[in-house]
Amino acid sequence: MKERELVIVGGGPAGMAAALAARAAGVRDVLLLERDQHLGGILNQCIHPGFGLHHFKEELTGPEYADRFVRLVREDPAIEVSLRSFVVKLTGARELSFLRPGALEEVKARAVILATGCRERTREMIAIPGSRPAGVFPAGLAQKMVNIEGWIPGREAVIVGSGDIGLIMARRMALEGVRVKAVVEIQKTSRGLVRNVVQCLEDFGIPLYFQHRVSMIHGRDRVEKVAVVKVDDDFKDLPGTGFEIACDTVLVSVGLIPENELLEMAGGEINRRTNTPVAPAVNLTSVPGIFACGNACKVYDLADSVTKDSELAGRLAAEYLGAAA
Repeated sequence: MKERELVIVGGGPAGMAAALAARAAGVRDVLLLERDQHLGGILNQCIHPGFGLHHFKEELTGPEYADRFVRLVREDPAIEVSLRSFVVKLTGARELSFLRPGALEEVKARAVILATGCRERTREMIAIPGSRPAGVFPAGLAQKMVNIEGWIPGREAVIVGSGDIGLIMARRMALEGVRVKAVVEIQKTSRGLVRNVVQCLEDFGIPLYFQHRVSMIHGRDRVEKVAVVKVDDDFKDLPGTGFEIACDTVLVSVGLIPENELLEMAGGEINRRTNTPVAPAVNLTSVPGIFACGNACKVYDLADSVTKDSELAGRLAAEYLGAAA
């Protein structure tokens, strides 16, 4: 089993920032594993502006923000990048197994940083009843379909939840000619940034229904309509407030779940409510020598904040390696 000084799982903004910070702090050997075919993570599909205002003091799109880190990572000969590499095993002794085209590789790391990001919560997790027609998508998947694949998911859409991805996709769909008929939010306020509510909904005249929920999805082969009802402060339906919205597409934007199955596999303690590491401080885990950063550590609003805390993870890993040497 080949030995490496530092292995980072995830080549998004968190993993790249951690790798560069670790190198600046004196780590001489970094292996960066990314399951996709490109570095950059979720930023590659976030073609809207609003990134970099804090870190770079200028407004960038997601791909522009990612590219600045990709260039620095590629220029550093001490950072080995392995793309299309999917980690399937991690032990408490920091032994990793990962699949890449044509091979199963195994390495033992002196330190590991998990920058594995999040996955989206689905319709099933919030228990929207009804049939199971085509046309129901997680908002992030729809974003990839439109921005990466060039597909339009539908012609008339309703968005469940007012998280930032849902708000941004409301605007993106409207710009592509989709009629976004409503954003339905069960809470009293939006879970997204105020600027996204203004720029993505108000500027486009898209209705936002607070304290409402989608109570039913109707459709046989394709979504035909959704039923919506107002709820009280205890999230119970208010009689006589229901109405229907005709649509052929439903986007679900109801939160993210940190990807920490590898940490759990390695014996790390996990908060079952948030699926985040249980640790005394950000970037740490309960397993010595294994760190977490970015959305795997906690769910962030801004990529700039991910970068800042992930640089700390890189420095913490360097300190650990120095102390263990």
